[in-house]
Amino acid sequence: MNSVVLIGRLTRDPETRYTSGTQMAVCTFTIAIDRVTRQGEEKKTDFPRITVFGKQAENCERFLKKGRLVGVQGRLQTGSYTNKDGATVYTTDVVADRVEFLEWGDRQSQGSDSYQASAPQYQSQPRMEQAPRYSEPQEAPAKDDFVPDGFTTIEEDIPF
Repeated sequence: MNSVVLIGRLTRDPETRYTSGTQMAVCTFTIAIDRVTRQGEEKKTDFPRITVFGKQAENCERFLKKGRLVGVQGRLQTGSYTNKDGATVYTTDVVADRVEFLEWGDRQSQGSDSYQASAPQYQSQPRMEQAPRYSEPQEAPAKDDFVPDGFTTIEEDIPF
């Protein structure tokens, strides 16, 4: 099984290029993910490179910016190449099947990454609301009240 789910912040703006043959968009970006450490240890961070293809890559280019929080679901892919010094460089990328934009530029983070739409501010006097009064529960509706017209209730045991 090769499945990865990550949540992190972009370390820089995404870069998009297009393939020569099919003109498919390929977007790459790196996210910062804090690693769990023991109490008293220095905080550690990983920076996996994410690769996205197609329409989703175009959306990443259009809507993502450095510092935005994203969720990524995909798979690990390893590769290698020879650099200009002749040394083999091994790579590990996350090929994303799905990228969730968890933070937008027009929203402000509130506490633990929860968002609150800005409501209009009114300068009226606060109004005292009365709590609803407790009332005795009414009798439960009859069992046949929930059966749509044309259906009949079967009172037999299920054989499994």
